[in-house]
Amino acid sequence: MDAAERRMRTDVWLLFCCQALMNASVVGQVAMAPLVGYSLAEDKSLATLPLGLQMLATMAASIPAGIIFGRLGRKAGFAVGAVGSFLGALTFAAGIWQGSYWLYAAGALPAGIGFGIAQHYRFAASEVATPAYRPRAISLVMAGGVVAAIAGPELVKHSKDMVVPFLFLGTYLILSLLPLLCLGVLAQLRLPPAPPRVASPTPVAEIIRRPAFLTAAIVGAISYGTMNLVMTSTPIEMMACGFAVTASATVIQAHAVAMFAPGFFTGRLIARFGVRPIIATGAALSAACVAASLMGQEFGHFTLALMLLGVGWNFMFTGATNLLAESHTAQERVRAQAANDFIVFGTVACTALGSGAVHAAFGWGVLNLALLPALGVALLLAMRRPALRMA
Repeated sequence: MDAAERRMRTDVWLLFCCQALMNASVVGQVAMAPLVGYSLAEDKSLATLPLGLQMLATMAASIPAGIIFGRLGRKAGFAVGAVGSFLGALTFAAGIWQGSYWLYAAGALPAGIGFGIAQHYRFAASEVATPAYRPRAISLVMAGGVVAAIAGPELVKHSKDMVVPFLFLGTYLILSLLPLLCLGVLAQLRLPPAPPRVASPTPVAEIIRRPAFLTAAIVGAISYGTMNLVMTSTPIEMMACGFAVTASATVIQAHAVAMFAPGFFTGRLIARFGVRPIIATGAALSAACVAASLMGQEFGHFTLALMLLGVGWNFMFTGATNLLAESHTAQERVRAQAANDFIVFGTVACTALGSGAVHAAFGWGVLNLALLPALGVALLLAMRRPALRMA
């Protein structure tokens, strides 16, 4: 292994660390936000609204993030994201301190911007890696979520009562430190400079018409949207079934581990079997989550369902990210990535906003069954074989 390859692999692992730190806040937020929203909101159907607003901000961050990355480079963009996550955690804490639902919900905006920008760590991995190493680099950086999956819920469990009587206030104060640690790791990274600006950039409309882009964006949106629909309402359903906060945090923890742990080998599976069989397998696993959810409402049912959902998400989303890398040139990458994440997280925002309302109106069973039509579309797209390269 020569010096250049060693440096590349070091940068991939540093990106792994950044992803872990940024995702830990999000995993903890998923375990807390529906419960905090439920306790603060007079209208209980608004319990998941803060998480929905966070995903709206994530979607809205896609375009300005593309501009920052395109003009100032990756490091500057990631630094802005870390600051957003820091401010979001402090605003969440202030909302709990004041007992204000709407102040708490306002924290979702900077937190969502931070989360949206953090989604580009996987794209940065594809840019620092050689073509042969790219699938492994993408999946390894996404596997940084394993650390987050363990750390996030554990922080919730052990710090939720740290500032009595304000449940979860101490947790948010601790989570505010993680983006600051991320800034320290960023300082050690060597990332490619901003791409050269071209006189006549390819119109975004032309990029999104490409078959590879459409497949990547739709599969990515389905993978994240279906996963988020069920995940967001799980703490509320478990609370309704009589489970304690620690039980739902454990289920979210198992789910998050299942989401990110396959990242250590998904890249190898894609290299061996191809991206489309992996996407199809992910859709089938997510459908199996529905069956597990409908089998019962014991702790084991929730755990099994959410773990199947997590692995299914990983296979579909990693596959979609690899397809996206083949849909654009180096000069088009920031525009293509921004457009992709706008579509993906627009879908996620809709599912987060609608999850609480669907759960309140129709119940847990209907919420799960709603996944099946979308997963069928993802399966059909995986079975098709349009041209993957740019026209």
